[in-house]
Amino acid sequence: MKKLFSIVLLVIIGVQVLWSQHANLVWNSPGNNSSESMPCGGGDIGLNVWVEKGDLLFYISRSGTFDENNTMLKLGRVRIRFSPNPFLHADDFRQELKLNEGYVQISAKGVTADIWVDVFHPLIHVELSGKRALSADVSYESWRYEDRPIRKGEGQQCSYKWVAYPGLTTTRDSIRAEKDGLIFYHRSPAATVFDVAVKQQGLEEVKSQLKNPLRWLTFGGELRGNHLHYAGTSKGEYAGTAYKAWHFCNQKPVRRQQILIALHTQQTEKVTVWEYHPEWQKLNYSKDKKQSQAWWRTFWQRSFIRGKGEAEKITRNYTLFRYMLGCNAYGSAPTKFNGGLFTFDPCYVDKKQHFTPDFRKWGGGTMTAQNQRLVYWPMLKSGDADLMTPQFRFYSEMLGNAELRSKVYWNHKGACFAEQLENYGLPNPAEYGFKRPGYFDKGVEYNAWLEYEWDTVLEFCLMILDTKDYAGEDITAYMPFIDSALDFFDEHYRYLARHRGRKELDDQGHLILFPGSACETYKMTNNAASTIAALRKVLQTYGKKMEMLQRIPPIPLRCVDGKEVIAPAKTWERVNNVETPQLYPVFPWRIYGVGRDSLQVARNTYWLDEDALKFRDFKGWKQDNIWAACLGLTEEAKRLALLKLADGPYRFPAFWGPGFDWAPDHNRGGSGMIGLQEMLLQTVGKRILLFPAWPREWDVHFKLHAPGQTTVEAKLESGKVTFLKVTPESRRKDVELMLNN
Repeated sequence: MKKLFSIVLLVIIGVQVLWSQHANLVWNSPGNNSSESMPCGGGDIGLNVWVEKGDLLFYISRSGTFDENNTMLKLGRVRIRFSPNPFLHADDFRQELKLNEGYVQISAKGVTADIWVDVFHPLIHVELSGKRALSADVSYESWRYEDRPIRKGEGQQCSYKWVAYPGLTTTRDSIRAEKDGLIFYHRSPAATVFDVAVKQQGLEEVKSQLKNPLRWLTFGGELRGNHLHYAGTSKGEYAGTAYKAWHFCNQKPVRRQQILIALHTQQTEKVTVWEYHPEWQKLNYSKDKKQSQAWWRTFWQRSFIRGKGEAEKITRNYTLFRYMLGCNAYGSAPTKFNGGLFTFDPCYVDKKQHFTPDFRKWGGGTMTAQNQRLVYWPMLKSGDADLMTPQFRFYSEMLGNAELRSKVYWNHKGACFAEQLENYGLPNPAEYGFKRPGYFDKGVEYNAWLEYEWDTVLEFCLMILDTKDYAGEDITAYMPFIDSALDFFDEHYRYLARHRGRKELDDQGHLILFPGSACETYKMTNNAASTIAALRKVLQTYGKKMEMLQRIPPIPLRCVDGKEVIAPAKTWERVNNVETPQLYPVFPWRIYGVGRDSLQVARNTYWLDEDALKFRDFKGWKQDNIWAACLGLTEEAKRLALLKLADGPYRFPAFWGPGFDWAPDHNRGGSGMIGLQEMLLQTVGKRILLFPAWPREWDVHFKLHAPGQTTVEAKLESGKVTFLKVTPESRRKDVELMLNN
C-alpha cells in the first residue's frame, strides 16, 4: 500500500474536470408492448412509458398502494391517441429519458410530449405541443372496473400466495367520470388480510394494540386536462386482460395541451374525507417544474460512476438503476425488491402468468428482509441517505407489533421481526403456515426455509447507524428500534437455553445461538457465522450494551485442504437454499476483507469452500461480485461486474430479471451497485482505500461517499490517478491507493 500523497503531482489541485454525463437513453422507434417501456417518476410515483401502434401509454404506480389482500395495485393505465397521429409510421420518432431533469420526452413529426412527475407533490404532468393543431383522445383504462376473482397462481401477488382460497377477490375500483375529468380510487374495507393474520397467529388478545396500515386504506386520484371533455366509455383487452376505458376528447384541435393526474392516499373511515385533494390547491406549475428538475440535478451531483470502454455500459446501467431508486425517494413504503414501481404485464416476464398488470411474484406488501436489504445498502455510498427513510420508517413504525409478538409468545423483551415480513410487522400468513401442528412454537414460521431466521433485521440496524456516520443523519427516532432488535437476541436465546437446561450460557459465558439459521440455506444451526458477525458488528458500532457484546461467541472456523476458512456455523442439520452465509462476515458485516488482518481466511473461504463454489453466480440476489470486490480479487470482481450489470433482457437496460424473484429485478440492480462501489472505494476505520478491486485498465471518473461525512471524487486514466478531490480536505491524508495490490 502506498499513501496517495506519493502521487500528489498527478493530482490536479483545485480544478474539477468533469467527464460528460452518460448520454441520455434514446430510442428511435416505438415499442411493441409494456415490457418495452421506459421508467419515469419522482417523489413516490413511477410510470412505465411507451408508444405502441401510435398510442402513447403509461402505467401509474405509487408507493403504499396496498389493497385488502396486500397486493400492490397499480393506479391504472393512460392512453393518448392523436389525430392526425404523429407517432404512427414516423421516421423521426424519438423517445428520450432525460436523466438530468428526470423526465421522458417523446417526439415525432413536430409533436412533442413531455411526461414528468412532481418530486414534492403527487402530481403527474403530460405536456403536449405541436407545430400544428391536433386532437387528442385521452383515455383512462382500468382492469378493476369490476370485481376480479384471484385465479390459480395469481395469489403470489398478495399475502395469501399459494394458499389463496377459492372466492378470494380483488374488489373493483370506484371510477366516476365528470364533464371535464375523472375520479378513481380503490378502497380497502374494515376487514383485510391483517385480521386473518392476527387470528392465525394467535394475537387476538392484543389486536387492539397492533398497528393496522390496511384498514380503510384509500388510494387513487383525479385526471384533468385543459380542453378535455368526457366522451363516453369503451371496452378492450390488453396483454390478455380485459379493461374498460373512460374517454376524454378535445372539442377542437389545439397546439398545446396539459394533462394533470393528481394522486392521493389516505387511511380514513369516511371516503368523503379522501375525496378532498389538497394537491390541486398547491399547484404552481412553473415553480413546481423548476423545483423538481432542480432536485434531479442535485441528485446527480451527489455521486456518480462514469466508466469508459469496457466499463461504460455497466456504469451506465448503474446510473439507470439509481434513477429508478430515486423515483421512490419519499414513499410511504419501501422500494419493493420485486419490481419496485416499474412492473409491467406479467405475460412478458413469464408466458405462463396471464394475469393483470398488478401481478408480481413474492407479494405486494411483503417486505422480505433478505431481499430488501440489497436495495438499500448502495444508498450509503451513493449519498442517498434520504432515500433510505421509507425502509427505516417501516421498521420503526412496526416496532410495537414486533415487540408484542415476543411478549405474547415468550413473555420476554425485544422485537421479533420474522424474515417474510408483512407491512404490518407480522410474518406472511402463507409462510407462517395455515396447516401447522398445535404444538409448534407460535412465534416461529412453520416453513423449512424460514424457521428461526431472525437476523436480517440487524442489517437495517447497521444501515441506520451508518447513515449517521456517512451523512450526519439524526437517528434518534430509530434508537428504540435498534435497542429492541438487539434485546430480542439476548433475551430469546437465554430463554431457549433455560428451557433446555439449567444454564443459559455456555461454559465460556457466551450465548448459545440454537436453533438458528444461516440465511435460508443452513438450517437448525448452532452459532451461525452470519448471526454472530451481525451481532458483533452492530453491537460494536452501536457502542452500547457492552455486556451483551461479551456474550457473543466467536465466528466459527474450520479447515479445508489444510487452510483455515469461515464455517457456515458450528453445526447444522440440513442445507435448503443456495446462499453463502459463510461470506457474510465479509459483506455486509466487514469483519474480514481488504485492509484487515483476516483477509486470507476470507479469501480461502471464497476459493475453497465447496458450497461457496457450487452456489457461485451473478443472477438476482447473488452477492459473489460484492465479496470478490471486498476481498480485493480484482479480476474476479471485474468478471462478475460485467455479468451482473450487463444489459437486462428487456428494452430498458436496467430492467433485469426475473432471476429468483420478478422483473424488474431490484436485487440484481442493488447488488450490482454495491459491487461496483466496493471495487472503487472501501474503508477500514478512518482509512479510505482507493481502487481496492478496480482494474487498472478501466478508465473511470467517480464520486462516492465515505464515513465521516466524506466524499471522494477521483479520476483514473491510463492506469494513473489524474484527479482527486476529498471533502473535507482534512480526510485526504486518510486515502490509500490500492491499484498496485
